Amino acid sequence: MSKYEPLWKHVQADGRESFELSFEDIKVITGIDIDASIIRSKGEIKAYGYNIVKISMGDQKILFKKRV
Repeated sequence: MSKYEPLWKHVQADGRESFELSFEDIKVITGIDIDASIIRSKGEIKAYGYNIVKISMGDQKILFKKRV
């Protein structure tokens, strides 16, 4: 199981077409801080019907969008 699986399940359950989550929101959801491994793991979310469109380290946000 990926350490980001709780995040992927949360995004899937949210169901919106696209939305952003802050790193702080993600920490609350997963219990872990975002680190560079999110870049290597971002392909995992495709199985949950979403893509990661943008990871903003400066704004500390991630943009998710439903797959078509």
